[in-house]
Amino acid sequence: MPFVSSRRTAYALAAALFALGALLRLMDSTDPPLDFHPTRQLRSAIIARSLYYEMRTDLDPAEQESITRQRDFLERYEPPILETLVAYSYRLVGGETWVIPRLWSTFFWLVGGLALFDLVQRSTNFDGALFALAFYLLLPFGVQASRSFQPDPGMTMWMLLTIWTLYRWAEQPAWGWTIGAGIFGGMAALTKIVIAYPIGGAAIAIVLSSLGPRKAVKSGQTWSMAILMAIPALGYYVIASPKHASQFVLNRTVKLSGLIADPGFYVRWMSFLSTLLGLMPIFAAIFGVLIARSRLRTLLIGLWTGYFVYGLSTPYRMYTHSYYHLQLIPVVAISLAPIAQLLFSELAKQPKLWKWIGAGVMLLAVLYPAWVARSTLLGQNFRTEPVYWQSVAAEIPADGDVVALTQDYGHRLMYFGRRVTSIWPSLGDQNLMTIRGGAADFERIFARNAAGKDYFVVTAMGQWKRQPALRDYLTEHYPLIAEGDGYLIFDLRSPSTPDP
Repeated sequence: MPFVSSRRTAYALAAALFALGALLRLMDSTDPPLDFHPTRQLRSAIIARSLYYEMRTDLDPAEQESITRQRDFLERYEPPILETLVAYSYRLVGGETWVIPRLWSTFFWLVGGLALFDLVQRSTNFDGALFALAFYLLLPFGVQASRSFQPDPGMTMWMLLTIWTLYRWAEQPAWGWTIGAGIFGGMAALTKIVIAYPIGGAAIAIVLSSLGPRKAVKSGQTWSMAILMAIPALGYYVIASPKHASQFVLNRTVKLSGLIADPGFYVRWMSFLSTLLGLMPIFAAIFGVLIARSRLRTLLIGLWTGYFVYGLSTPYRMYTHSYYHLQLIPVVAISLAPIAQLLFSELAKQPKLWKWIGAGVMLLAVLYPAWVARSTLLGQNFRTEPVYWQSVAAEIPADGDVVALTQDYGHRLMYFGRRVTSIWPSLGDQNLMTIRGGAADFERIFARNAAGKDYFVVTAMGQWKRQPALRDYLTEHYPLIAEGDGYLIFDLRSPSTPDP
């Protein structure tokens, strides 16, 4: 017995949730993208700006070359799909604005929400679909992460479209759903290759449960789906970028594989998840998988298994990079739907007074996370950052190569100040070197990162205080030629005392 039995009411409530979700994500949209993993967002901003400048014909060639050099300085990751869309949007509106990437990311997240809502209402009912949609749209971590300028919101949209078409294919294994699942899955993996784990798990689970192993191997639809999913990612990541692909696997998986044998890794993973989603929703979601209807349970088992294998393949980032868990939000949301279906079914049997009280609790459960997300976004102000970094960049001499102990791998200096610098590793990066089996002693780090450079810039003052070997070495051997609010500049060309 559903609590929301009217289709019109369900759609009206869903529309209200979508409107609230969009409003939250577009708040404070003109603020620089430093509210969430600024390294990743500024990286996309640098790429989008270079693509936009290449479209312009009114710029000095030297300026265009300088902007292109900034993009080339960045390590190659995913194809610049979102960055290209943003660059064309810049061209359409006549210039760069932070609103554009947030509009695109929000659009991707809302489209994914449409697929999630239809999938859940088919596999549970409107009660479960509305609950899952509210969790997906209003979780504070999700609000902040899903509006960010990086490929993950688009990747999550393609994942949701993929599992939606997989579910529809399981209902009716027609060629249309086969091709749709293949195309959507291929776009998801192309957008960001790590999503292949949950998508692959879901596809394998659905196909095997629907056809059985023997029939699945002989099925033309199965092979067509698999080929469509694999071709875009193989073409870009393996054929076009074999060196990067091998380095990615070596540095992020092979050299860090020892972490998965440490029980502390799983504790840190769960502890990190508790700060993002909360452990109660995660454990409740696992129970939701157990009581879900057969087809939905199969889909969710594939998704959860894929997510777990994905975590084992990139262990270090499972407890250091929050956006690596963005795709878990819809998985948890869908997994909670069967529990919500049961709870609302029981509430629907109660007298009218208790129904109204239940409705009030539900309204509070919607408004509270929305208010938290709103307060988090409006409580941050980064509008002074561009001017500050421009002033720091103006103090750095232009006649030599620079190494910097600075925020966000130098991306703030690069984007706002338009200065490219080599990077001195933070303590976290030095710890990662040790985990990978490399030496992190000061002499080797200095020889690798600073030797041959002309200037050493320090803006990350917290790291400066926590690296006494670097601090003592620079202050003892090199003159300080500039000092200001939050920055130091040393001249490495003119040692004040002999360099040992």
